[in-house]
Amino acid sequence: MPESTHAIASSSRVRSFFFEQLDIRGAWVQLGPAWREMTAGRNYPEPALDLLGQLAAVTTLLGANLKQRGRLGFQLRGAGKISQLVMDCDEQLRLRGMVHTAARLPAGSLSALLGDGALTLTLDTEGMRQPYQSHVPLQGDTLAAVFEHYLEQSEQQPTRLWLAANHETAAGLFLQALPGAALRDADGWNRVQILAGTVQPEELLGLGSIKLIERLFPEEDVRVYDPRPVSYHCPYDLAKVESMLQSVGQAECESILAEQGEIRVHDDICNHSYVLDAAAVAALFAPAPD
Repeated sequence: MPESTHAIASSSRVRSFFFEQLDIRGAWVQLGPAWREMTAGRNYPEPALDLLGQLAAVTTLLGANLKQRGRLGFQLRGAGKISQLVMDCDEQLRLRGMVHTAARLPAGSLSALLGDGALTLTLDTEGMRQPYQSHVPLQGDTLAAVFEHYLEQSEQQPTRLWLAANHETAAGLFLQALPGAALRDADGWNRVQILAGTVQPEELLGLGSIKLIERLFPEEDVRVYDPRPVSYHCPYDLAKVESMLQSVGQAECESILAEQGEIRVHDDICNHSYVLDAAAVAALFAPAPD
């Protein structure tokens, strides 16, 4: 089936592929509706939007490897104009994320925007006693370089990433040499990453996976797997807010009510606002019926 080459992606999906003769794996992602839903009403400045889109793409590429129920999340913190980027997804590839940033941002490298910072990975899957976390300093002037360094250190395998984003689409391309790839073809990894390095941002954002693979690797034997859908999932959760207020305590809640007439809670990651009046707060702390 032919794939669209329009710059505005009409679907959100990730597709894995494999170089049969080289023991090199790859994946492609293009986020259309999921990305636009995530950023609707956010009004992020261009550099922050670009970085968040790239983070959404790489989180999806890596989250597609989840084998059990759970969540994979990444957080970048820094002391610059962008103080925090957060993105996570579950095994169904349901994404959510946000960025904390100054209202106005100059264009610049990752290090210029975040300053000295760190990347935190959090993995929480079914059967784990507690979530696994890994913290590493940010090394690289692009988000792709940061994750390449992180993955090569953690997985001990050569890895390359190409990421791009705009207001309409976020996209990425991932390549990784498997153990023994050099024995299959001594020049294979070098050849494939050079070919992939010719990709342009507009191709990542506009071409479908099949057309992109054919354009980049016309002479290679590539097995392409079925695509998987990706969605934005960040529903309202009043119960979570009520639980948080109960942990704050009745006295503190009544103090806020006396001062402001209502309690307003904003969920940054989902961009939802919750407003509770005096009656709603009273119901939270009412004695449970016998």
